[in-house]
Amino acid sequence: MAPAIELIGIDKSFGAVHAVRGVSISVEGGTITGIVGENGAGKSTLMSVLYGLYDADAGEIRIDGRPVRITGPNDAIAQGIGMVHQHFMLVETFTVLENVVLGAEGGALLGAGLARARAELERLARDYGLAVDPDARVADLSVGEQQRVEILKVLYRGARILILDEPSAVLTPQETDRLFRILRTLRERGVTIVLITHKLREIMAATDRVFVMRQGAIVAVRLTAETDPDELAELMVGRKVRLRLDKAPARPGAVLVEAEGLSLVDRRGVRLLDDVDLQVRAGEIVGIAGVSGNGQTELLQVLSGIRRPTGGRATLCGRTIDARHPCDPAEMRALGVAHVPEDRQRQGMVAAFPARETAILGYQFQPPFSHHHLMDGPAVGRHCAALMERFDVRPRAPGLRSASFSGGNQQKLVLAREMAPTPRVLLVGQPTRGVDIGAIEFIHRELLACRDRGCAVLVVSAELDEILALADRVIVMFAGRIAGEMPVARADERTLGLMMAGAHAEGATA
Repeated sequence: MAPAIELIGIDKSFGAVHAVRGVSISVEGGTITGIVGENGAGKSTLMSVLYGLYDADAGEIRIDGRPVRITGPNDAIAQGIGMVHQHFMLVETFTVLENVVLGAEGGALLGAGLARARAELERLARDYGLAVDPDARVADLSVGEQQRVEILKVLYRGARILILDEPSAVLTPQETDRLFRILRTLRERGVTIVLITHKLREIMAATDRVFVMRQGAIVAVRLTAETDPDELAELMVGRKVRLRLDKAPARPGAVLVEAEGLSLVDRRGVRLLDDVDLQVRAGEIVGIAGVSGNGQTELLQVLSGIRRPTGGRATLCGRTIDARHPCDPAEMRALGVAHVPEDRQRQGMVAAFPARETAILGYQFQPPFSHHHLMDGPAVGRHCAALMERFDVRPRAPGLRSASFSGGNQQKLVLAREMAPTPRVLLVGQPTRGVDIGAIEFIHRELLACRDRGCAVLVVSAELDEILALADRVIVMFAGRIAGEMPVARADERTLGLMMAGAHAEGATA
């Protein structure tokens, strides 16, 4: 039988950037195929060509052995190709049924179309284990259930080929396990699945075969059963990569961060933080695990001075903040509190600024960058060049627009800015989100070095592997509260995953 997917000599450039270089791959029907690579390796661009989001500059696409022309997502859908994006594309105020039929209503009168869709959803749920209440409002569903709705949307449109981009980025371990069971059921029913992910453990658990991309080209193809994460990491980066760093025991000192009954209620009356108590000592890393949206972002914003608490108090480096005595980010920086925000592009940098200005953002009025409120351009350039060398930011181009760097290099630049002044407290949100495996190794090493210099480090991450690798103590947040705390030596993915889902784990508090 002809392969389900053939990409032959696919080439794609964006200006001077040659993103995909003559790539040819073949994917057998009824299999799960992984595509891995560093940031900028071309894997998402390649799949975007297949789905019609980009036009290839050269090359040919064949589906089931037939040459096809795909100029947009509608063409892809007509060929039985569906794509589930990392960031869900659902209307939260609509029901599951309304989201599934959106754009495929079947005529001006919705009644008949909705009835057909309801029956089809029942069949898909029965055949593939994708049970979701069709009348539930999407905003009321868990993240895992919302992802099932995304998969139902593409199956409802007749997809036989399913592309998933970082599908477990916002899932608990238990939800990820359920997702992979669903994918295996889809494979057994003949659906062809292409999985884009940076999580090598998931590649090993879910796929039959894996393509490795580097610098826009396929550099290796492996049967999953005949490889391992160490080999895949080396193929991706082009050198040996240490997936788990050796970590000396922590030597905790004085308490530098303390929250007591910390609460935050927004203007709508929604309680975002609910009676949070925690401590972080000098010389330790405390990791906060949890599915995104459970108060972690707001906790970092309050501790860094971005938002004012509405209840309780927090003390950082001797300065107490509460509803009547707020503290702004500039004062926090002066106290020695550095903050790496979760969303580097919206809060950590100005995309249009050159890298040299991003490298001093928030510190621009301090010497040697400013004299009498006038920026010292040469000093700023030298400082940025030194940070780029120390933190391996590529390319070494202080004058290049911040938006022109890859996500991993943007993250290293922001981390370099916040870590270079040797802060007393470092608040880090999602330190390696969207970062390739080589940069992950580097960032983890720098965070551990910061701890060993006596800094109190608070790390928020949705990646349990990262929390377990970095943290000395683990705190889990759920619905704005602390769901549990334990030393990392006692932590495991199952226990943490249950707490992340709001289930009580006996002995969760050390």
